Amino acid sequence: MALRKEETLAMRKRLIGQSCRLFYSDDPVKIVRARGQYLFDENGKRYLDCIGNVHHVGHCHPDITKAATAQMDLLNTNSRFLHDNVVTYADRLAATLPKKLCVFYFVNSGSEANDLALRLAQQYTQHEDVIVLDHAYHGHLMSLIDISPYKFRKLAGQKEWVHVAPLPDTYRGMYRETHPDPGQAYADTVKDLIEGVQKKGRKISAFFAESLPSVGGQIIFPQGYSSKVAEYVRSAGGVYVADEVQTGFGRVGSHFWAFELQGEGFCPDIVTMGKPMGNGHPLACVATTAEIAGAFTANGVEYFNTFGGNPVSCAIGLEVLNVMEKEDLRGNAKRVGAHLKDLLRQLQSQHQIIGDVRGVGLFVGIELVTDREQKTPATKTAAWVVKRLKEEDLICVSTDGPWESVLKFKPPMCFSVEDAELVVRCIHRILSDLETNGLKLEKEDI
Repeated sequence: MALRKEETLAMRKRLIGQSCRLFYSDDPVKIVRARGQYLFDENGKRYLDCIGNVHHVGHCHPDITKAATAQMDLLNTNSRFLHDNVVTYADRLAATLPKKLCVFYFVNSGSEANDLALRLAQQYTQHEDVIVLDHAYHGHLMSLIDISPYKFRKLAGQKEWVHVAPLPDTYRGMYRETHPDPGQAYADTVKDLIEGVQKKGRKISAFFAESLPSVGGQIIFPQGYSSKVAEYVRSAGGVYVADEVQTGFGRVGSHFWAFELQGEGFCPDIVTMGKPMGNGHPLACVATTAEIAGAFTANGVEYFNTFGGNPVSCAIGLEVLNVMEKEDLRGNAKRVGAHLKDLLRQLQSQHQIIGDVRGVGLFVGIELVTDREQKTPATKTAAWVVKRLKEEDLICVSTDGPWESVLKFKPPMCFSVEDAELVVRCIHRILSDLETNGLKLEKEDI
C-alpha cells in the first residue's frame, strides 16, 4: 500500500539528508506517475511540467520503456565486455558533432562528465588553471564545486588555480545590447584574465562554460564570443570545454548542440553532455578530439567506469535519438519556443515588471524587475508567481539567476503550442492581479 503524503514527508525528513531539497519545500508535490509533459500527484491532479529538461522526449515515453525493458531482459553488464550498443551509440552521436570531436567516454551523470573533462584538459595541456564564468555551476563533485562560483562562494571560496570571467550577459552585464560588439568586448575580458594569470607565472588548462548558462539566468551568448575566447585560450595553451549537460540534444531547436549557435566556425575541444541523454535514465558522456584522448591514454592509467556505456544505457540513448527524429522534436522546440517567446514579449509590453524575455528553442527565461531602468531583481515576485502557478494552475515552473528573479522554461521537448499559450495566460492573470491589487511584494506584501 502506498504511503500517505504526510508519511512520505515524515520519512524523508528522518531518512534523507536535509540538504537534498524538494521543489516547493513549503508544500511539496508528491508525484506518483507521469506521461509526456504531464506529472500526476497521488490524488490524480495533473501538473504541466515546465521544469523537466531531463525527461527530454517526454516522461515515460513508451518507446524508451520498451527499448530499456528489451535490453534489460537480454543483457546488462559492465563496459569491459565487447558489445554493439556502445559503439553504435557513439557512432550516432558522432554524426551530430563536428568531425574533430570523434572520441567518446561514457559515464553516468553530468557531474562525472565534467569531472572527466577537467582531467582530460589538465592531462593534455599539462597545465592546471581553469577559467570559468561568474555564477557558473558544473556539478556536485569536489573538483566541480571548485570551478563553480555558484557553489564555492557559499563554501570554502575561490582556489588559486580558478579564475572567474564576467558572465557575458547583455541584459544586465558590463556590456549590454547597446554595445556595438558585446561578443568581442566580453571575449576581451577573458583575454585580460589570461594575461593576468600568465603574469603570475601560471598556465591555463581550460576555459569551461555552459553553452547557454542556466544557473546564471538563461543567458544567450552574444555572437562571436565563443570563437574569440577559444582563440585566446588556445593561444595560451589551453582548451575550450563546452558544457552541454543542460542544453544539448536539440533543445535550442535550430541546432542539435547549443554551441552551434555561435556559428559554423566555432568548435569546442571537449563537449560534455548528460541530463537529456537517457530521458531520466543515468547516462552522460564526454566527446573530444583524438589528440586529447591520445594524451589521456598516454598517461598509462586505465580509465574504467563500471556502468558508463552499459548495454541498457546505450539502448536507451539510441532510442532517445530515434524518438527525437521520428517525432521531429527539434522542429517542435523551434516552433513552440518561438511562439512562447513571442507571447512572452507581448506580455512584456503589458507588464512593466517583465524586464527581459530571452532564450532560444525550449530554453527560455523571463527576468522580473521592480524597475526597468535600474534592473532591480524582483526576487520575491518571481517566487510568488511560481507559487501561484503551482497552487492555482497546476503548472510547475522554477526560478534561476543570481537573484532567483528569472522564471525559467526548460520543459520536455513535446511541450505544445497549447501548453505555451496556457502558461502565458496564467502568468498574465497573476501579474495583472499583482498590479490591480497594488501589491508590493518586494516590500513584504507577499
